[in-house]
Amino acid sequence: MNSTDKKIYYVSLQGRSLLEDQQATAYEWRIEATPEEADQVSHLLEQLGEQETRSFLAFTYPWPDSPEQDVNAGYQSVVDALYKLIYRFGTPETREQLSRSMGYTEEE
Repeated sequence: MNSTDKKIYYVSLQGRSLLEDQQATAYEWRIEATPEEADQVSHLLEQLGEQETRSFLAFTYPWPDSPEQDVNAGYQSVVDALYKLIYRFGTPETREQLSRSMGYTEEE
């Protein structure tokens, strides 16, 4: 397979997974991406899990120098980047859903 060949992948934000098998697990979004593009999404899903762990620890063991908005900012920036990639690589149906539910547009 050529690295420019696109395939359908199934993205689960809840499950922090990117799969090629639609039946493997529940998913929220379908994207069409090259293997390299899919790696970008997969990497952000991993970062999202890491940010969740950091946020959990920050709230479980709060430090006076860790304001809540700072803890949330790292998590939110990964979520934003992830949704931008999902929109960019999304199938027409995925892009339509993101436009309708979250207001994403081509300019994002």
